[in-house]
Amino acid sequence: MARKPTKHRPSGTDPGRMSGQGELRIIGGDWRSRKLRFPDAGGVRPTPARTRETLFNWLNFHLAGARCLDLFAGSGVLGLEALSRGADSATLVDHTPALAKALRDNLRQLGARRAEVVCQDVAAFLAERRQPPFDIVFMDPPFRQGWLERLIPLLDAGQWLRPGGWIYLEYESERTPPRVPADWHLHRQKTAGQVTYALYRIDGDRAAAAGPEADS
Repeated sequence: MARKPTKHRPSGTDPGRMSGQGELRIIGGDWRSRKLRFPDAGGVRPTPARTRETLFNWLNFHLAGARCLDLFAGSGVLGLEALSRGADSATLVDHTPALAKALRDNLRQLGARRAEVVCQDVAAFLAERRQPPFDIVFMDPPFRQGWLERLIPLLDAGQWLRPGGWIYLEYESERTPPRVPADWHLHRQKTAGQVTYALYRIDGDRAAAAGPEADS
């Protein structure tokens, strides 16, 4: 979930901004139609429902039992949607304390027990290899700040994704696609207005190519 620039938000479509609160609705799975609130902090904007529906259709057969990482989680809508649809666990990372608190509150409200909220700068989080590789990573950073160029190398060098895993990216549609590692293969991509979203799969032969120490 990205913090989109304010000038790209259509006028008259953000009543939550006036009240200091935003609202999201989970659109699939066990928590379908559940509404959750989050503070209007840091310009956070949930990934739209239509985009989420497309993304989770792409991932439909890969969610059950998956370990997910939601970077720039914001409202947490991508991580929560994944949990609702059968993911085994989710780690949600956002540096804004108010959003991290709301994420924890919403997880308690949903009764989600296999979820962790980390209030930390995403680059600092990725610089520390603290967990086994994830099956699915969602990354929807603030636009026009060079985050993809900074973080994609960290994700690759830290082997944050397992071989055969998936990574979802959102970025502004006017830019060229980000440069990705050779073993990230574009699976699906769409553009909706000023946002392009893309799903990559990590080459399943990565571990074999890296040698017997790859999983140590």
